[in-house]
Amino acid sequence: MELAANLNQVRERIEAACLRARRNPSEVTVMAVTKSQSPETVRAAADLGLNLFGENRVQEAKIKIGLCPARLRWHMIGHLQSNKCRDAVHFFEMIQSVDSLALAREISKWAAQSAKTMPILLEVNIAGEASKFGYRPEQLLEELPQLNSLPKIEIHGLMTLAPWSPTPERARLVFRRLRELKEQCEQILAAPIPLLSMGMSGDYEVAIEEGANLVRLGSALFDPRATMRSETP
Repeated sequence: MELAANLNQVRERIEAACLRARRNPSEVTVMAVTKSQSPETVRAAADLGLNLFGENRVQEAKIKIGLCPARLRWHMIGHLQSNKCRDAVHFFEMIQSVDSLALAREISKWAAQSAKTMPILLEVNIAGEASKFGYRPEQLLEELPQLNSLPKIEIHGLMTLAPWSPTPERARLVFRRLRELKEQCEQILAAPIPLLSMGMSGDYEVAIEEGANLVRLGSALFDPRATMRSETP
């Protein structure tokens, strides 16, 4: 089965990256990114031992999650609009793409109405790409105390997307900067924020070498041609 072979290869590469970085592979969690993948594909991945899945769109996730095993864990990883916050709080265990104080306030509001506390990651646009969402590092450091004071969110870490490149090594400085920014955030908060969500199918090994403990993998696991065929405009 192609998915099983892909997963085995991913695990081998994670082990090799951890060996190079003198890390324990058990520190690294694989998230399967299932945008445009069917519930049947999700179930097949779950049967192979994956239990954490990431979705980019709230509307797609609302349909898919109910058709998948209840034991699975789901994170929102795509850009979140304020008018989708209520559903995101309901359907997801964590929102990884919080990129503004206004959005965090909206999430906190809906979490309060749902009588829950919402774990979040703060998305940072380390490379300053105009085409991507995310905090500027200096803006994040400035607003961090206000973010931390919101009553119904918990800051669990940082997330970033490195600029695409056919050469994974070019992403190294982006990942290193996010790790350094995490350390600055911990100094401001005087508390640990454990998660570094960085690294995707093309660069996850470099991300692990730089400290990632959550990698988001789509095409490294699933047939990208199938994903493209099923994507809606």
